[in-house]
Amino acid sequence: MSLTIHRIFELILYIMPAYFANGAPVIFGGGKPLDLGKNFLDGRRIFGDNKTIRGLVFGILSGFLIGFILLGLEALSLLHSDLISLCNVIVLPIGTHVGDLFGSFVKRRVNISPGKSAPVLDQLGFLIFALLFSWLICGTVLGFWDLVVLVVLTLLLHPLTNIGAYILKLKKVPY
Repeated sequence: MSLTIHRIFELILYIMPAYFANGAPVIFGGGKPLDLGKNFLDGRRIFGDNKTIRGLVFGILSGFLIGFILLGLEALSLLHSDLISLCNVIVLPIGTHVGDLFGSFVKRRVNISPGKSAPVLDQLGFLIFALLFSWLICGTVLGFWDLVVLVVLTLLLHPLTNIGAYILKLKKVPY
């Protein structure tokens, strides 16, 4: 499929459940750590204090919510996209959080402090896992240029949303 404004719009709609799932823990997170304060075999925390049960639950639920809203709009014929499906609505938010947790796990293993940035891993890890889950479970196949658009969009939006969250005092660091 050629890369048109319509296709870019479709890609934005498709990835919205992942974006919402990724951002929601900043707003709704906090509370008990997902790893319950436990250490891995190497003596380091599994994920750290910033990955919480509430953040995971609300992150996934917010991704589901925006996805179901998009499905409803499609059912009402207010939008049409071959990428929006029940499978992706469910799988993208879950894949997002698996990717985010994988990133935190790796960061703990290589001694990157919680809240500190790991370039690429922090910016694209959630996206890679969301897309991988979508492909493996839902069979969603994106073209090369589709992937380029999503990577560029994510690399542009990620720092902007982090700076916004920092200004709103939702994050301790702006990156």
